[in-house]
Amino acid sequence: MEGNAVIRFGIVGLGKMGLSHLAIVRAHPQVELAAVCDTNGYLTDVLQEYAGLKCFDDYDRMLEQVPLDAVLIATPSKFHAAMVRKALDRGLHVFCEKPFVMNVAEGQPLVELAASKGLVTQVGYHYRFVGAFQEAARIVRSGALGQVHHVRIEAYGPVVLRPKGSTWRSAKDEGGGALYDYACHAIDLANFAVGVPQAVSGVVRNGVFSRQVEDEVYCTFHYPGGASGQLCVNWSDESFRKMSTKISVWGTNGRVTADRQECQVYLRQTHDGLAGTRAGWTVRYTTELTDEVWYYLRGEEYSAQIDYFVQSIAQGRRDGENSFRSALEADRVVEMILGLAPTPEAVTAQAAGAAVEQGRKGLLSRLFG
Repeated sequence: MEGNAVIRFGIVGLGKMGLSHLAIVRAHPQVELAAVCDTNGYLTDVLQEYAGLKCFDDYDRMLEQVPLDAVLIATPSKFHAAMVRKALDRGLHVFCEKPFVMNVAEGQPLVELAASKGLVTQVGYHYRFVGAFQEAARIVRSGALGQVHHVRIEAYGPVVLRPKGSTWRSAKDEGGGALYDYACHAIDLANFAVGVPQAVSGVVRNGVFSRQVEDEVYCTFHYPGGASGQLCVNWSDESFRKMSTKISVWGTNGRVTADRQECQVYLRQTHDGLAGTRAGWTVRYTTELTDEVWYYLRGEEYSAQIDYFVQSIAQGRRDGENSFRSALEADRVVEMILGLAPTPEAVTAQAAGAAVEQGRKGLLSRLFG
């Protein structure tokens, strides 16, 4: 698209995140919010009457009747894959809320379809747009920490605090519980900062209040080169007012720790990769690490990720931050935690076993054939 062309958006799903995206998208100077879709008739009636929005209760009809350039999908997780495919089939760029899909086998063809059509894709892992987390990732990538040997990623919050009153988020086939709702954010942040683990072990998944899904998840990550990691997630912790996420990375030359508010780094010795950062402690705050946005709602990162998607469309950036391809890596780790996906070691062991068996058969054939 031309860099200054108005991008026509459609939004499907007007829950908490969908309404937040609606406000941000509608305020973006390069976007026209052409249509929205939700099954809540009261909500769409209000938006149509008082906000002048073109509203639908059927996703297919919205796609058929309104010329669009992009679709933002903020529906319950179980609907993502089918809705993404319909948008891609029509040649539309897609921003999808996290998690990307609840089945890696469904996600891989969507990655390939988007690539074959040259479409921009993005998933709503907004922590990659938080200044303190971006700084932590920059520090790790600079090499200043030396050889990384451990990472710890934590996410706690007060989502499910009693046995009753659950929502789609805590339904096994709709939201997927704390693993898909909270842990996937933490997993993607760890992938962003230090890379994708090659194996998972020591998995603990426990339902504190929920019957269908886990409310807390703990496990160990294993990285190429021998580094280890810990994932600690609990969304039944009312000692936190809202979701709180923190990442810590240890290396042979120091440590970095970041949360929503600040990034702390300790270096044993100065390093050329971090010019101007002294040995010892250095603390930088999100306020000094975050660029101003045109519209603030809940945090600059929510507007920043939408603007990144818009600029990716305008500039033809096909595999930028939080693409379907990178989001699928988080989904793969989730499946490793669930025991649904073989780790690389298991695949290698299986291949080695097959090779040994083939060799044995070949030897027997030569001896007795």
